[in-house]
Amino acid sequence: MTTQGLVIINTGHGKGKSTAAFGQAVRAAGHGLRVCIIQFIKGQSDTGEALAFTSAFPGQVELHLVGTGFTWQEDKETVKAAALTGWELAKEKILSAAYDLIVLDELTYLIGFGIVSQEEVIGLFRRRPKRLHLVITGRDASQGLIDYADLVTEMRAIKHPFQKGIKAQKGIEF
Repeated sequence: MTTQGLVIINTGHGKGKSTAAFGQAVRAAGHGLRVCIIQFIKGQSDTGEALAFTSAFPGQVELHLVGTGFTWQEDKETVKAAALTGWELAKEKILSAAYDLIVLDELTYLIGFGIVSQEEVIGLFRRRPKRLHLVITGRDASQGLIDYADLVTEMRAIKHPFQKGIKAQKGIEF
């Protein structure tokens, strides 16, 4: 049976984009698929997903934290350099044919901040192995990326505990 790789986007301003992508990665790994996750913005290694993937799926799920943390807390040139390093890694992994599913967490920001062009991203996606599934997350996915994708889900914020002054909690937000 030949697999047709899908391009899946989780976008919008609501919570759950990365969480849904990690759920997809767990599902794939549970079926024995080879998974690679590249997190473009997050820079801490003690997130729940990092701890879970490295302990539950050693050697099967590869996780790369290439970000510097939250972009509004860092020097823009530092953020851009880290993002470009991550983009080079993503190109290598996508073209390697070594994976069944690759999650590009927060990739939409690279396009939105003008670090990588939408055309370059879509051009790479067109050259990927036909069986490779891609999951892209982040707010404000570009229209071209949305048009190219096979499945797009928009997370919409209706209510969030932060609005009540409740800070991010271990196991829920990270």
